[in-house]
Amino acid sequence: MRGLATATRRCRGAARDAGMSTAEYAVGMVAAAAFAGLLFKIVTSSEVRALLLSIIKRALQLAG
Repeated sequence: MRGLATATRRCRGAARDAGMSTAEYAVGMVAAAAFAGLLFKIVTSSEVRALLLSIIKRALQLAG
């Protein structure tokens, strides 16, 4: 019986810590949104746009 009680306590403890709490979820979402905004700014900058266009033009020239 002692082993069963110990296993039950472990399961209950694990269930309490499963998943993120609301605060952790909110911080994770803010960090993900900030990263997405930064990535969007980088990709839409004129330098990156010119670099991507030159890569595409080279690929099309090689293709024929």
